[in-house]
Amino acid sequence: MAQDQLFQIGKHKAPLPGGLLYAATNHVWATRADGSGTGMGPGVWRFGFTSYAIALMKDVYFLDWSYAPGIAVIHLALIGHIETSKAESDLYAPATGMLVRVNDALLEDPSAINTDGYGAGWLYEIDCPAAPNHLIDAEAYLAHLRDNWENTERILKGSINRTEDESPESMGETEA
Repeated sequence: MAQDQLFQIGKHKAPLPGGLLYAATNHVWATRADGSGTGMGPGVWRFGFTSYAIALMKDVYFLDWSYAPGIAVIHLALIGHIETSKAESDLYAPATGMLVRVNDALLEDPSAINTDGYGAGWLYEIDCPAAPNHLIDAEAYLAHLRDNWENTERILKGSINRTEDESPESMGETEA
């Protein structure tokens, strides 16, 4: 089994369990819904937000699904919406297949996402007719987070579109 990893976000620690796989495109974890682990292949996969995603979102207030179980979904297709203390955002399918189950308890009270993201806070299950080959292990996901952290920080601080030429000083602005 892969080793657990840890990503540090300021004072917050984002644990990445080694027994899960990760979709870096939308920061969700994945495991076989039957509890048999993460062996690649077709079958029903359970997905939930990573601790990294939860740390960035802060508190989740509202969750809504655009699809009901029994409907086919395509990788990265819009499947729902989430409202957090940081933003309202769309949710995208982490794999192609048939949506077979959603965590209905989260529709009533999404706080389990905040308190038990790798357990009771799971989101949905998708029956994948082919292996979701884009999933990566905890070590590769940690490397992805580290490689992209500088850009993420810039986005969080609102300076993603600011270039060096547009610093407050060069634009005639001064800090108070």
